[in-house]
Amino acid sequence: MSLPAALCERTVETTTAAYDLAVAVDLELTGELSPDPVGRLRVLCGDPLAKVVTVDLVVPPIGLDSHMIFAFLPGDSAIPHFTLDSVAANGYFAMHLDLIPRTDLAVSLDYLDAAFLPLTPSLEAAWRIEGVSPAAVGPRQRAMMSPWMVVCRATESAFGELGGTVAEYLRHWLTLVDKGVPPVDIDLAARDRVNRANLFSPRVDPVWAQVTRLLGAEQAERVRGELLS
Repeated sequence: MSLPAALCERTVETTTAAYDLAVAVDLELTGELSPDPVGRLRVLCGDPLAKVVTVDLVVPPIGLDSHMIFAFLPGDSAIPHFTLDSVAANGYFAMHLDLIPRTDLAVSLDYLDAAFLPLTPSLEAAWRIEGVSPAAVGPRQRAMMSPWMVVCRATESAFGELGGTVAEYLRHWLTLVDKGVPPVDIDLAARDRVNRANLFSPRVDPVWAQVTRLLGAEQAERVRGELLS
């Protein structure tokens, strides 16, 4: 198993064990130009989570080994969503790790301090790892994530060290799920719908054009639909 696949699988296993998740969807994804499987879509469900969506895309001919996890809380919960993208492509490794805010952090200081401030030492330590460098992500996408996002490229050894950062973020997120966060005075479900529509919009994230080229429009929309619903 590759480093990116193993990292995501450990993360899924930890979350599944914590909440006794059950598989609701397990679907092979095929290539647009070939009937051979190029990936897998899984959806796992169990209280108190709404769903965990995992997408694996492994295409050796184009050097792609990509594994994504998005763990969602219910729409009316203030607890951040958890996301991890773990990738090897054409000789480099990349990662996107974050907790997705459910409210405007600038006007929700108690929420910020509880949900995100404890991640600061882990964030700072991650950027000190030799071989970790910032990924090219524009301000438009960054505006939809948190300031504690780790989005980077890494050497193989640095990527291995980043596994510790993922474990620390996951432990903190599981604590938030279990203990809760300070309340916020907004329509959480309405904000979540809009936020997810933007996060997973092809207008915002160019990765959807690549996924569509690989899987075709129908399968790409099936994957995106699981992330939106």
